[in-house]
Amino acid sequence: MNTALERLSSSQLLNLQQRLLDILRQQPTGLGEYELLKQLQKEQHIGFPRTSLTNNLALFRMHFLLFHLLYRLRDQLWEEHSGYLHITPLQIQLQLYQSGSAALCGHDALRDYYLDITPLYETTEDEVKERLQWFWKKFAAGEERQQALQTLALSEPVDYAAIKRRYRELAAQHHPDRGGDTAEFQAINHAMGVLERYYS
Repeated sequence: MNTALERLSSSQLLNLQQRLLDILRQQPTGLGEYELLKQLQKEQHIGFPRTSLTNNLALFRMHFLLFHLLYRLRDQLWEEHSGYLHITPLQIQLQLYQSGSAALCGHDALRDYYLDITPLYETTEDEVKERLQWFWKKFAAGEERQQALQTLALSEPVDYAAIKRRYRELAAQHHPDRGGDTAEFQAINHAMGVLERYYS
């Protein structure tokens, strides 16, 4: 299957950028990324094919192109002193320009990433799969850590010394040799094993 993507010209990028601006002006409360993608797909704009959003490579490309255009648009509006574009996956909103704001000052790694259009054309399907696997692994690890902290009745921020203290208290309290519950004791030991990987 040919997965190569035809390169967009400068005029095509500018036209897409203008269309995004028009859409955002019509939605003063903002839109989520998903809503914007569906709108651009519905209008059959180049770079936003009416393909399923479950196709990982197609979704990556549409996401990347959308955010490339949004960061270009944000820079343009800022330079013109005509607005500020708030950009997150859950809300993309055109806001009033406020002079003296530090909104675009400092290093912005996301802006740098999306303004370099190279990944749009060079990222492969295998790389997208790899990134998704990494994301879900990190997500599951975070969930596992939170569950372990909950088992020890702790919450972040917490350091390893506090975790060890709490573990000793609960292990002594629930030890089967002292009349404690075996299942509870095992759960506490399992939680401590999980947390040792993160905090020791």
